[in-house]
Amino acid sequence: MFAKMLRWVALIVVIVAFILWAATGANRGWSKTSVPIKRTDEVTGITVDDYQKRFVPGLDFLGAALIGGAFLAGISLFCKRKRTTV
Repeated sequence: MFAKMLRWVALIVVIVAFILWAATGANRGWSKTSVPIKRTDEVTGITVDDYQKRFVPGLDFLGAALIGGAFLAGISLFCKRKRTTV
């Protein structure tokens, strides 16, 4: 029973991480803590980048979740099964 629960938790961790990664823009680079926002100065007309603090998970976030899910699934393989006698 414990092994089955660990496998379900591993699957849920991977699915939630993938949905979170996809919902926040599916950034295919490293995770970012600030995002550039282009703004045009009204006086000079020059376009500049302002940075907005926002977390954008990247492939390292997705990879860590996949490794965590694989670790949980691997632990479930070492759980002892109850043997029934006939």
